[in-house]
Amino acid sequence: MSATADHAETSLAVRLGFQPDQVVQEIGYDDDVDQELRESIEQATGTELVDEDYDDVADAVLLWFRDEDGDLTDALVDAIGFLEEDGHIVLLTPKTGRDGYVEPSDVNDATQTAGLSQTKSISAGKDWNGSKLSTPKSAKR
Repeated sequence: MSATADHAETSLAVRLGFQPDQVVQEIGYDDDVDQELRESIEQATGTELVDEDYDDVADAVLLWFRDEDGDLTDALVDAIGFLEEDGHIVLLTPKTGRDGYVEPSDVNDATQTAGLSQTKSISAGKDWNGSKLSTPKSAKR
């Protein structure tokens, strides 16, 4: 694909910051996830997604989160622990009116409490909203 065509047809995965050769750990997988987005991420990275049992650090975390999944702040803090120092989290929550919908104010509160900053929000398919979250560059681990 040429650079021009690549720019014109940038996949959702690329717009969410996924790049070739990244290790992406997926958390919260269930039968309601968006398979097209998952495939797009695998295509963009050239690697398969790794699951919650992966025992090394990842370049990015794909976190599917629904209202009934517990505490979002805890889930985000746990996800940070799986990341490389300069990694990012893509948080996916159901859209308004879908089962498991999470209020945007809850996402903002949990993001800030976990020490993350939201760098991008995007519609991530028919049923999901996506937020790209980053750790502050100055954060020490």
